Amino acid sequence: MKRTMKLIAVALLMTALTAGFAFARDQIRIVGSSTVFPFSSYVAEEFGATTKNPTPVVESVGSGGGHKLFAAGVGTDTPDITNSSRRIKKSELEADFAAGIKQVIEIKIGYDGIAIAHNKNSADFNLTLAQLTLAVADEIPVDGKLVKNTYKKWSDIDKSLPNADILVYGPPTSSGTRDAFEELVMEKAAGKIAGYPKGYKKIRQDGVYVPSGENDNLIVQRLVKDKNAIGIFGYSFLQENADRIKGVSIENVLPSPEHVLNGSYPISRSLFFYVKGDHLSTIKGLEQYVDLFLTDKMIGEGGFLTEIGLIPLSKAEREKVRADWKARKALTLNDVK
Repeated sequence: MKRTMKLIAVALLMTALTAGFAFARDQIRIVGSSTVFPFSSYVAEEFGATTKNPTPVVESVGSGGGHKLFAAGVGTDTPDITNSSRRIKKSELEADFAAGIKQVIEIKIGYDGIAIAHNKNSADFNLTLAQLTLAVADEIPVDGKLVKNTYKKWSDIDKSLPNADILVYGPPTSSGTRDAFEELVMEKAAGKIAGYPKGYKKIRQDGVYVPSGENDNLIVQRLVKDKNAIGIFGYSFLQENADRIKGVSIENVLPSPEHVLNGSYPISRSLFFYVKGDHLSTIKGLEQYVDLFLTDKMIGEGGFLTEIGLIPLSKAEREKVRADWKARKALTLNDVK
């Protein structure tokens, strides 16, 4: 009898511990991109204020960092959503599947320009994609060979550019903005500059390009203090700080929602977040959070998120995203590269 009572007591204790573990996290956990962070945080605050659910926890760890955390597996100790300022890579989706995640649902939320910005009081100037690449590349072509980059001033690249030191504050290697910059600026320009191999995207490490962490507001602060520096970050941070910084025109086009939408601004990309479908039935409020995010009130033309820099999808695109979400359409390896 005593042994039976002990077994019952142990069983009850284990049940209590299991129940405690199941409810150890009563908040949605979101990680990932610093660019998507302000949009996700806004929706999280609105979700907490307008529902009976607690406000989700949102962490800015970069797109690459977010995908790594997301791929830790299934369970309350892993994130439910990862934000990404680029599309998920095939290798990342493979890591998700290898960790036991069966359903990864892609949500495209809008567009963003990668802004090249400087101090509000700095002289205006224009950069081509080629000039920007030559400023930040680890190597430059000389007499048909690649040599270490010796450019220290903008005028070293082109006499028409300012006679000022090149100093670029930009995203680290874990950032989706860095990935997008390398693809949309460096790889694109390198293909047109004689002497560069196809796909060149190696960034210099001699102090001219300064990786500045996942908090883009730190880059803004540095631009405010240093009139000669330029920064690289998502357009929303330029819009939010328009009283202190301004955009550098690229190929004679300034970053703006209109120019991103019509395709004239050459450095633009799509923004996403990824939902762990395996958590939909176990994490309270997760479905409702995504539903709220996809409303026109948030991501539609004139929606709250457009007021803080999100460039909206077309009506047809928004309807397709909602239809795919309603169907809980999951990614396969054939969907990504």
